[in-house]
Amino acid sequence: MELEQIALCAIDCAKTYPDGTRGLLPSNLRVEPGEIMALLGPSGCGKTTLLRILAGLESPDDGGTILFGEQDVTQCPIEQRRVGMVFQHYALFPNMSARRNVEYGLRVRGTDRAKRDKIVGELIDLVRLNGLEHKRPNELSGGQRQRVALARAVAAQPKILLLDEPLTALDSKLKDALRDELAELLRRLGITAIYVTHDQQEAMAVADRLAVMQSGQIMQIGDAESLYRNPTHTFVANFLGRVNIIRRDAEQTSQGTLLLGDALFTVPSYLGEELLVRPEDLVIDQPRVGRAAGIIENRSFRGDRVHLRVAIDGQEPFSVDVARDSLFKRGDIVSVAINPSTLMRAKEA
Repeated sequence: MELEQIALCAIDCAKTYPDGTRGLLPSNLRVEPGEIMALLGPSGCGKTTLLRILAGLESPDDGGTILFGEQDVTQCPIEQRRVGMVFQHYALFPNMSARRNVEYGLRVRGTDRAKRDKIVGELIDLVRLNGLEHKRPNELSGGQRQRVALARAVAAQPKILLLDEPLTALDSKLKDALRDELAELLRRLGITAIYVTHDQQEAMAVADRLAVMQSGQIMQIGDAESLYRNPTHTFVANFLGRVNIIRRDAEQTSQGTLLLGDALFTVPSYLGEELLVRPEDLVIDQPRVGRAAGIIENRSFRGDRVHLRVAIDGQEPFSVDVARDSLFKRGDIVSVAINPSTLMRAKEA
């Protein structure tokens, strides 16, 4: 099934509600043709507001513009925008079979039966529902219902696909299993898509790029690895994973050094007085000269890794991730080493 691939642009889009609440600060977003963009952030950050503006369910404040390709759709209602939507709870018709759910929009639009059968048949194949098309939603698993909802959303060949927390209703184990499947299906469809979620792992697994949001604004846009390794704001660093904050005084900063315990590291002055480092980027070993000495305050086995809390004089305790077969235990004296190239600058919005 061939779907149109177009770019999506939001230009200076903001939303102020009648009571004066700012649901969204002026925001700019461009999604390339066929790209999956995740809007990622905590509850109340503005991601759903932006999604609703893109869909045509909300109007942006004066001055905001929405472009679907070259078409300005800012004033177009949702029924004229050709968007497909997948919701949190899928909103399937319980009295209809999977097939009837998928073809519902085509029936409403008056699509002739031959074309309808062709489109629905292709989608049933694409989302691997063969043999299940005559079952009702309550006879399907969560993953199968998700596939029905996705097929229904794209049956009318929308220009843009919008997904609002589509995995939230599932338990964590099923969610983990389905997110990779959903990512594969979206890429097979090749449609331009916006994916709203508060789940970092889900966004990283599904989307080509992420727009991380906080307090009604987009903080940073990029692919998952770039955002994880090079966050421009401390909020982004924290939201995409755990970080340790390391502080140094003005003298160390000006000299391009970092004194950690009794160990002195060369650290560029441009990184500032507050530094960030991921738990997996700290190296723990037996005590040795030239490394910072610390004591393990807590040890927690996490299955795929062991999490340690390590205290070093002059700093807040560090979170450190080590291999799951690590023999270090609570009370051990250890050395801590840092590769300066893994340090990131702490920066507030």
